[in-house]
Amino acid sequence: MFDVKVLGGGCSNCKTTVKLVEDVAKELGIEIQLEKVEDIVDIMTYDVMSTPGVVMNGEVVHRGSVPSRSQVEGWFGGKLEL
Repeated sequence: MFDVKVLGGGCSNCKTTVKLVEDVAKELGIEIQLEKVEDIVDIMTYDVMSTPGVVMNGEVVHRGSVPSRSQVEGWFGGKLEL
């Protein structure tokens, strides 16, 4: 199981990122535990100043924009594309 956190205050890009992560995981048949982190103090503990940010299993893998579908697929496949 992957522990995934999407960091952001609820903007449209953050919502798009949440949906993309959910959709890709479902399509690949991968079980995830998804958490939306909206508190700015919590977000800053990950050293993310530009949202949306994505944290996979404790590691920041993306920040500042909506990731591409291929990036998300790569995260779930073990290959990180930053």
